[in-house]
Amino acid sequence: MVQLGEYSLYLTLPFALFAMGAAAYGALRDRPEWVRSAERAVHATFALLCLAFIGLEVALIGDRFDLAFVYSISSREQPLMFKLALWGGHDGSLLLWGWLLAAMTSLVVFQNRERNRRLIPWVVVSQMANVLFFTALMSFSKNPFAAAEVVLSNGAGMNPILQHPVMLIHPPILYVGFVGFSVPFSFALAALISGELGTSWFRTTRRWTLVAWFFLGIGLMLGGRWAYEVLGWGGYWAWDPVENSSLMPWLAGTAFVHSVMIQEKRGMLKVWNLALIGLTYSLCLFGTYLTRSGVVQSVHSFANAGYFGLFFLGYVIATGSVFTYFLVRRLPDLRSKNRLDSVLSREGSFLLNNYVFLGLLAIVLFGTLYPVFSEYVTGTRVQIGPPFFQRLAGPLAIFLLLLTGIGPLIAWRRATWTNLRKSFLWPAGVAAVAGVGIRAIGVDQFYPWAFLTLCVFVTGTITEEYARGIRARMRRGEGPLRAFGELLRRNQRRYGGYIVHLSVILMFVGFAGAAFELEETKLLKPGERWDLAGYTVEYRSAQPVSHPHYAGAVARLALWDQGEPVGILLPEKRVYMQQEQPTTLPAVSSNLREDFYVILTGLEPDQSAALKVYINPLVNWLWIGGFVFVFGNTLLLWRMPEPRPMPSSRPMPSPGAATRDGAA
Repeated sequence: MVQLGEYSLYLTLPFALFAMGAAAYGALRDRPEWVRSAERAVHATFALLCLAFIGLEVALIGDRFDLAFVYSISSREQPLMFKLALWGGHDGSLLLWGWLLAAMTSLVVFQNRERNRRLIPWVVVSQMANVLFFTALMSFSKNPFAAAEVVLSNGAGMNPILQHPVMLIHPPILYVGFVGFSVPFSFALAALISGELGTSWFRTTRRWTLVAWFFLGIGLMLGGRWAYEVLGWGGYWAWDPVENSSLMPWLAGTAFVHSVMIQEKRGMLKVWNLALIGLTYSLCLFGTYLTRSGVVQSVHSFANAGYFGLFFLGYVIATGSVFTYFLVRRLPDLRSKNRLDSVLSREGSFLLNNYVFLGLLAIVLFGTLYPVFSEYVTGTRVQIGPPFFQRLAGPLAIFLLLLTGIGPLIAWRRATWTNLRKSFLWPAGVAAVAGVGIRAIGVDQFYPWAFLTLCVFVTGTITEEYARGIRARMRRGEGPLRAFGELLRRNQRRYGGYIVHLSVILMFVGFAGAAFELEETKLLKPGERWDLAGYTVEYRSAQPVSHPHYAGAVARLALWDQGEPVGILLPEKRVYMQQEQPTTLPAVSSNLREDFYVILTGLEPDQSAALKVYINPLVNWLWIGGFVFVFGNTLLLWRMPEPRPMPSSRPMPSPGAATRDGAA
């Protein structure tokens, strides 16, 4: 099976190349039979990559250490669930990329077998070009089936910090987001090439776009949770280059998700939307390049890839350049008939929203690449830490939160001051009272005060929108619950979007708590207590941990909160013997107010334990916001059932009467 997988990988190249050529020829010569042949080649490409995927998994399960890739990420002692995670290494992650691309292309071709026939040939060309690129990388540079130079009885094993349950789903979910954006990108490119510049390309890919955006957002949150539990620094986001590589396309994609509504409602921003989706997928490729080229330093990036990195960067530039060429070529055909009537309109708020997202994107991109350029120019890598990003992104984040509350209440085309006063009077009043109260309880730093106050304001606007809609339906005789359900069913995108906005509010509450974090370190002897910030920690004992894969120690701590017993915490320190790599496993006591987060940093010969404690206020609201984000997006993507027609009490007209009425 392993050898079959390797041969299947090589066979993918001619099939993908044929699919590209046949689709382009069929489109240019108006030969639909060639397009159908290209579509069959797409399905064959997917089948071949499935065999390659299965073959590599069989090699990992079977401990085939004669393969260099298997040796590098697996060992006999490694749990089966982590052996299956082929994305834990460079070569396997490329295979996952290629397999997902082929799977999505095959699904797109199947979905559009009877529609979008002028777009589909060029969609196939674009998608298969991506598949061809990743397959060529694996065949000639990063072959996961390549033989090891020296065959050993055991492998090196996966990086210990990746051996966490979250990492079993975090990379695949991120890849679904990255690869998912290739579909709207390819449809947009197909529209530019074919001249089909109407609404078909983005209406067809609306659900694809939301799915990709949703998975990328979930991947970002899972990455934050993994960092919080595994890296032992007490935080969930460090503006790490690999974290930023996922954040950048999500920011561009979020801007596109909002601005495409303006084109749908008003026929405006055609060029802007095409440019945004082109930028989003180019950033997906660029982020993949950053994590695999070695040009940035991160705890979870791959090593320097040499010529592979240059080849990948060339492909990123070529992809962006081809899209830009066709976009510029079509500019005369993309002029919008409508213009922005007023900045004080929903279109205006969406446009400002886009500018803020792109401003945040520019900050993240500059901060991520500046160390690379500084090293290239001066020979010294200048590191940029979280304060840089927080200082520049803070004002934009406040403005973005304000727009989140303002946008839903402003009318399309042009808003009047009378309507604005009526819409914002109640939310603004509640926010003003909340702002005074937040200041009164001791929140005197500007950013957390502004975040929390605006969170109240946005919650007020969302509540008002729901209340207004429910009241309108109740006046028709519906009960409150039925009115709420009908509101969601009949305007799923609007009210589901408000739930996504609510998730953002909850996350901002979590972000606000970061301003009040406390970090302390202390060496405790057995039986000694430590009082800090209302907590009492008693260090009782430490015990050795023995495992075939690692060794270490676990400390036993008793915790009290305001004198009330909380429980026993067991922070652990490990050393993975094969990789000679130390790791820490923090112990956390959580509630809605804050987390008490403790790590064991060291153990002395006299059994004294060095402990580091972080108290993280409001951090759990970030994870709660993540769950609400999942719910809101599920609501957006779930197809609501159509209402059943009410039985008519009127008698059916006779055929003759129907004819006479029709004649009349």
